[in-house]
Order: sequence, then structure tokens, then C-alpha cells
Amino acid sequence: MPTIKSSYLGNLRTESVHVQSGTEILTDAPVDNNGKGEKFSPTDLVSSALASCMVTIMGIVAARDGVELTGLSWEVTKVMQSAPRKIQEIIVDFSWENPVTEPSMVQKLKNAAKTCPVALSLDPSIKQTINFNF
Repeated sequence: MPTIKSSYLGNLRTESVHVQSGTEILTDAPVDNNGKGEKFSPTDLVSSALASCMVTIMGIVAARDGVELTGLSWEVTKVMQSAPRKIQEIIVDFSWENPVTEPSMVQKLKNAAKTCPVALSLDPSIKQTINFNF
């Protein structure tokens, strides 16, 4: 059974449906690549997926060790290159209102983030700049 079912809606827009939950995602080509830029672009989703995956793995480690991640937030910056057009760098800036202060736990969370499945799956030519502001 497929995980995702997708279709092309025209005008450089796609729709993808997560089969198990029915959740839908629409994408547009970005304005700088002939699109409307009204939705996430596919490369935006890749960049967002990196940060979301990192936080998911951090959350698993935190829950296992009795740490609450409430107040953790992040911003993602995607840097594109041309010729060929592809993601050159993904910058993730994490902030945490009330971070855990134990150095070993902080390091454990950072290590967990950097070894998430998306981070390990991205081509090594895509620079991953991860800033933990806590």
C-alpha cells in the first residue's frame, strides 16, 4: 500500500495525500521558477522536513529521558543554487524558551537531531547548518 498518493493540478501545482491520515499538502513552483509561490515548494518541504525530523528524534530522546521540549521553536532558511537548480544549503536555527541545562542532555539532543533519518538521507552536497541557540 502506498504511503502518499499525488496528482498534478495544473499551473505548476501538485496535491499529495497521506494515505493513512488523509492529510493533504499542496505545492507550487516558487515565483523565481515560473510558479505562483502561493504554497510550499517541493524544496521548501525538503527543508522543512529536515527540521521537523530533527525535532521528532529529539522528542523521542527527550521523552525517554523525562525532558519536556515545550517552548522549542525553529526557523528554516533554504539557499538555492543555479546550474543545476538545487538546494545548496539548509539552515536551521533552533531556539528554546526554557531549555534543559544539563550539558550531557543538551549534547544528547544535539546528537539526536543531527542523526535523524532526513539528515542522513540528504545528499552530502547539501550543506546542513544547524544552530542550537540554547
